[in-house]
Amino acid sequence: MENLFGNLFETEKRQTKPLADRMRPERLSDFVGQESAVGTGSPLRRMIERDVLQSVLFYGPPGTGKTTLAKVIAHVTGEKFEAINAVSSGVPELRKLIAKAQEDRRNGRGRTIVFIDEIHRFNKAQQDVLLPYVENGTIVLIGATTENPFFEINSPLLSRMKVVRLEKLQAPQIQQILERAIADTERGFGNSFKAEPEA
Repeated sequence: MENLFGNLFETEKRQTKPLADRMRPERLSDFVGQESAVGTGSPLRRMIERDVLQSVLFYGPPGTGKTTLAKVIAHVTGEKFEAINAVSSGVPELRKLIAKAQEDRRNGRGRTIVFIDEIHRFNKAQQDVLLPYVENGTIVLIGATTENPFFEINSPLLSRMKVVRLEKLQAPQIQQILERAIADTERGFGNSFKAEPEA
């Protein structure tokens, strides 16, 4: 009986989440688009599959999958994942994350992936806080920005990151994502309606 109620509550909880969040991919094979960035044989994909991930910076317009790709990487590699937004976070939060990552590493609990959305919003001093910990491998930094990183990110930090450009999704890729959401019985609409390709 307890399992039944647990399953019901879990299903209800899933359904209250926005569709985009429910359908967010967890594996590279489910990630649509960005073949040049993360397709078979790409340098980033090889790093992920061999579990030799270095710090990376995702650069591209909104809606290209920067946050999703960061979460996929964390899921695939099994590393701990901490996410913050540069708009609402500062040096104290960064230091707290780094201290926790150092403690985990000392205690043999592996590395921590720190994802910073809108990293270009950090000023020079805030970016400088990250530099030694990226350099010595305490954290794997994944930054996301919509701005040109060669103007917005400090050169020393940028030189220690691989810049990966994500392109705007094209109509066939968006159609594939929508068709998947309509058909998915667990996280999507479970074919409860049909849509013509033209729609």
